[in-house]
Amino acid sequence: MFESLSERLDGILKKLKGRGLLREEDIAAALKEIRIALLEADVSFKVVKEFVEKVRVRAVGKEVIDSIKPGQQVVKIVHDELCELMGGGQSRISLAPNPPTVIMMVGLHGSGKTTTAAKIAKKFKKEGRRPLLVALDTERPAAIEQLKSLGAQIEVPVYETMPGDNPVGVFPSVIKKASLEGRDILVLDTAGRLHVDDELMVQLEHLKRETNPHEILLVADAMTGQDAVNIAKAFNDRLGLTGIVLTKMDGDARGGAALSMAFVTGKPIKFIGVGEKIDFLEPFNPDGMASRILGMGDVVSLVEKAQEAVDIKEAARLEEGLRKDRFTFEDLRGQIKQIKKMGPLENVLSMIPGMGKQLKGVTIDDGAFVGIEAIINSMTKDERENRVAITAGRKKRIADGSGRQIAEVNRLIKQHLGMKKMLKRFKGGRGFNLSQFKF
Repeated sequence: MFESLSERLDGILKKLKGRGLLREEDIAAALKEIRIALLEADVSFKVVKEFVEKVRVRAVGKEVIDSIKPGQQVVKIVHDELCELMGGGQSRISLAPNPPTVIMMVGLHGSGKTTTAAKIAKKFKKEGRRPLLVALDTERPAAIEQLKSLGAQIEVPVYETMPGDNPVGVFPSVIKKASLEGRDILVLDTAGRLHVDDELMVQLEHLKRETNPHEILLVADAMTGQDAVNIAKAFNDRLGLTGIVLTKMDGDARGGAALSMAFVTGKPIKFIGVGEKIDFLEPFNPDGMASRILGMGDVVSLVEKAQEAVDIKEAARLEEGLRKDRFTFEDLRGQIKQIKKMGPLENVLSMIPGMGKQLKGVTIDDGAFVGIEAIINSMTKDERENRVAITAGRKKRIADGSGRQIAEVNRLIKQHLGMKKMLKRFKGGRGFNLSQFKF
């Protein structure tokens, strides 16, 4: 999402870092370029004006001008102010002291509200909670069916309403069901519109009074640009939002919404959607996002993703195998599955410091994993466990069974052998396996 802005800012700040001495006019020239870059990225004019002024005041201070490395000091100031612009610190869902916690999802049609409701429910389920999805978009039958389908997919129950039901009137029944089943999280999928109108807001205001939600989260499409900021302000003025969820952050947009919405509403961005799959929802970390925009990576988020994705038992089993100089195709398949849980590979790699610049212009194909898994799946158990040599005849059978070329099978076998040799350089595989992270 921020590729264009990141590239622009990197070029601007690189000029400052290369100077041994900074004058006020140097900083002023750089800030002029930063202002243009932010405006072109769809950041609100008011936000840009205040951001640039804050950076200017800090950057022309004595501690910067007289420092040994003034350019790096300016980079740090830009990073800190970007972080502050997006809310300052990470904000989590506020849980009710007496369950259930009621989370009211609001937003326009097409923003990804229903899917995001399911993603949040799944996130709570993984944390050991007992969520209930509530279909309150009774004006659009497709929304009820979509929520039921998503609920079945993540194995979370859905309180089903009928088209035309009064969403305010059914809520007492929702509370009764939650109480009987011990549900401690209620995620309300409310009605949307193609645009903000008074009828929608009145309905949501009535629903808010009836449900008394602990969280009111606006789901906004990050690709909407400047309109997303106006939408957020309208919802916040009428409903008093507690947070924002930005969807489609994996899209080819300029990213201005993410930099403006928290500032304009005064409410934090709590989650970002980084893909269509039900697992692709991340807690929003302003500090990490600021680092990624400036090409510094986001190690904290990377480790958090690894912690969520890694199966501890599988990691321990793999480490034990590596101690015995054993790394099989079965092990490789297991590692691929865990990497896929972390989200789109391009997003994961962008969190590694310095990797973003190296990936510029390179297409990361997550589909490559599909081919590798197909080849491994086509092997017999003995072949996957390296118990038998994979001869020419076996390679042909594997290629035919997986729908791949023999050359691809040969390449995978060669790469697997290379991995085994690399692992020998690490005592017991330490320093290579994801289990190195301390949980």
